Amino acid sequence: MSSLPEPAHVIADDTEALKVAAALAEEFRTGAAERDARRRLPRAELDRLSASGLLAVTVPAGYGGADVSAVTLAEVFRLLASADASLAQIPQSHFVYINVLRRQGTPEQQAFFFGEVLAGRRFGNAQSEAGTKHIQDIRTRLEPRPDGSYELTGVKHYSTGALFADWIPVLARGAEEELYVAYVPREAPGVSVVDDWDGMGQRTTASGTVRLEGVDVPTDRVVPHHLTFHGPQLHGAVAQLLHSAIDAGIASGALAEAVAFVRTKSRPWFESGFETAAEDPLLIQRFGELAIQVRAAEALLSAAARAVDAARADLTDDTAAEASIAVAAAKVAAADAAVETGSSLFEVSGTRSALDALGLHRHWRDARTHTLHDPARWKVQHIGRYVLNGTRPPRHGLL
Repeated sequence: MSSLPEPAHVIADDTEALKVAAALAEEFRTGAAERDARRRLPRAELDRLSASGLLAVTVPAGYGGADVSAVTLAEVFRLLASADASLAQIPQSHFVYINVLRRQGTPEQQAFFFGEVLAGRRFGNAQSEAGTKHIQDIRTRLEPRPDGSYELTGVKHYSTGALFADWIPVLARGAEEELYVAYVPREAPGVSVVDDWDGMGQRTTASGTVRLEGVDVPTDRVVPHHLTFHGPQLHGAVAQLLHSAIDAGIASGALAEAVAFVRTKSRPWFESGFETAAEDPLLIQRFGELAIQVRAAEALLSAAARAVDAARADLTDDTAAEASIAVAAAKVAAADAAVETGSSLFEVSGTRSALDALGLHRHWRDARTHTLHDPARWKVQHIGRYVLNGTRPPRHGLL
């Protein structure tokens, strides 16, 4: 379990959550390039995040949490990602699996796990698998035992957050191939977390392998996740909203670095006739274009978060569909903005910006890696079907 010296601070409301997130983002910005270059895992920074209370802001008010809006949660992630996209990515699954408990956990499970989260404990994830037919081909098994407990066996990949977690939520198939989530202690016998992540971007997420070998799981640590998709739901919309916020944050962070570089380091092109690069009308034009793209992504992110909040207040098939489509639009726009801005940073900044020692390439590498999470082309398909034919998006948890 986390070695926090004392219980985490409990954030009171949305206003405090945003204030804390902005302050931590500024703190984490310092050293982000160095952490990426050296692949220094952000254990101290994550402990700061836990102690701040930010990781508990979606705990329901009835259990002592702030229960912040989706608008606030998305902005928290955007702020953190603008400083360090790897650090922002690590708790994405933490909030997803708090949502699973909100939807399907028993009152006893909710009381226990929400208490853990309020104390500063962290959830990781063990859901994706490699070498299977597709992303929903889950082969990890949760086998029931005669005494009502379970045995968990499987291998997971891309397990962001698991290395730093107190609890690892594991997605597994149970009886009749139904999906369950088993909440397993990070140090449980039979659990091994391997730091073998070798991605070109998001280097410090430690998104490696989790091996589960005959892990004992008590009955009260298992949640029937398959029931989440039997009616209107926001599981996928919230998860994708946070991914969208990370991409929007990468875009705004890259743009800010480009602005700072051109103002202070770039030389004007000799043909421009200006004394500084910042006066060059061609650069001004390009910065205007990039700013519009980033602003559009941020606006769609905010609109999507409002749609999620509206659906949460009145959850129906129609409101859930509208939320999913709004989030899909935000994700496409934010992904484009992140990749484009991360690449254009070099175009506007000039040759010196490509020096490895400066670490400016981390924005593009983070963007290019993170935007592979879910193909934008399929989100565009679902948006088109919804707009043209009124077809609601599927309830598979990725929209």
